[in-house]
Amino acid sequence: MNRKTFILGVALSAVLFFAACGDDSSSTSVNNGSFENVTQSSSEKAEELSSSAEDAVCSSSEADFGSSLAGSVYDAAKKTLTDNRDGLVYKTVTIGGQIWMAENLNYADNYETPSLKGNSWCYNNSPEYCDKYGRLYSWAAAIDSVKLANGVANPLDCGYHEECGLTGTVQGICPEGWHLPNDDEWNVLFTTVGGSLKAGRWLKSQTGWYSNGNGTDIYSFSALPAGNRELFGFDEEGVGTSFWSSTEYNNDYAYSMRLIYSEMASLSPSDKYYGFSIRCLKD
Repeated sequence: MNRKTFILGVALSAVLFFAACGDDSSSTSVNNGSFENVTQSSSEKAEELSSSAEDAVCSSSEADFGSSLAGSVYDAAKKTLTDNRDGLVYKTVTIGGQIWMAENLNYADNYETPSLKGNSWCYNNSPEYCDKYGRLYSWAAAIDSVKLANGVANPLDCGYHEECGLTGTVQGICPEGWHLPNDDEWNVLFTTVGGSLKAGRWLKSQTGWYSNGNGTDIYSFSALPAGNRELFGFDEEGVGTSFWSSTEYNNDYAYSMRLIYSEMASLSPSDKYYGFSIRCLKD
């Protein structure tokens, strides 16, 4: 293919894309520019696009362009979740009737999501730990308390020192189409893998845990010992991890799912100020 043919091909693709998606302003700017003759000479080819092809182009564009787009893309075949907010791709796993993220959330945009300001951290404040383990979030950040407070129909004052009585599905800071699991959903997971007394062994990764704490990871949940952030610093990297639940205990505490070096998994109240990991569950 020579250079002229390549340029004409690119121009034609751009024209057909904007025509298919119905963006009049973008189409006009192309037609008024240097590609005007290409548009006119290619009109017959443009008419050959079927309506199904048009739908595919527009749908693809919404998923592929722009890191600030809302929504997410779940690929069941590849077992991946793409978070369109920042473009990060996570592994997923189906366990029983539930579809979980198989990696910890690492969303950090506190401009688009003000709930994260001062409420999410990398372990030891070192970016390499976020790359390895994902981020740690306070409970207020996990439930996206700012968004809840700004709700038009039912504004809720939630977070530290505030009990808001959340019910139903809580998206929190999970990608669209996914949510922060509640205690009932964590318990379903425990039951599916044989009960909480053995769940730690089955859900933990095969490497990375100290004190002979490695798991078998037979369900590919791959829980890593990410540690946590407590009132006075960071602790337990290598020996423990906790994941937030959307279920509250009282004003100052909410439930979390905890794994340590033993085989047991447990749900227990934790200080809402602590920084824990997040695993999102598909709606």
